Amino acid sequence: MTNLSGAHVVITGAASGLGCRLARMLAERGAVLSLWDRDVEALLKVSAELESSTAVACDVSDRTAVYSAAARIGKPVDILINNAGVVNGRSFLDIPDEQIQKSFEVNTHALFWMLKAFLPEMIERNRGHIVTVASAAGLIGVPRLTDYCASKWAAVGLDESLRVELKKRAPGIVTTVVCPYYIDTGMFEGVKTRFPLILPILKEEQVGKKVLRAIENNRPRVLIPSIVYLVSLLRLLPVAWFDGLARFLGISASMDEFVGRK
Repeated sequence: MTNLSGAHVVITGAASGLGCRLARMLAERGAVLSLWDRDVEALLKVSAELESSTAVACDVSDRTAVYSAAARIGKPVDILINNAGVVNGRSFLDIPDEQIQKSFEVNTHALFWMLKAFLPEMIERNRGHIVTVASAAGLIGVPRLTDYCASKWAAVGLDESLRVELKKRAPGIVTTVVCPYYIDTGMFEGVKTRFPLILPILKEEQVGKKVLRAIENNRPRVLIPSIVYLVSLLRLLPVAWFDGLARFLGISASMDEFVGRK
């Protein structure tokens, strides 16, 4: 079981939402934190409240900025939590080209830059844990989330490919992909669920606990809630049945009243 006390943890998107929650929970367990975000004011506020934390102002979609910031860290990273993400919530043809690019730059490309920055040292030590916060939308398509779903599917694929690659090259490194349903962080303000007992809007604390438990127990996959584990099995159904089930569960209409974080 991994001991989080004294572990050096890098968290992206740490100024708000799940990233901020994870930072607070890890601080309570005695971790040493490097908190990354492009929102400097909010980041400094969070960092000031937590012991053994350092604020790193960085836009993780900027490859040069990531490499420069990583070079200043100055100590080995035990756990990398790639959490930063963006969402547009518009119908496909209503998404400006620039916003499609930004979705992939933050949700997908940034994962590569962070890994390129910190993975070599992990491989050298044959030790480390990489957490990719993807989404249940990386497992099933949702209207008004075409760019988000595609970028998160890429994140899931990256984790899986990296996991099997590292088993050969550096088996001491663990990867965990996290695929939650909507989280009540404000990022998905306005989303609805038809059956909250089986597809609830998740709480930050609930997801944070599961992520930390996965890190402590070296679990490769966290899907929340449990019904998300059935998605792969349900894909054995004819496509029309699969799509019909998504409509029945309200997944296909979940973004109809989306407003997002203001």
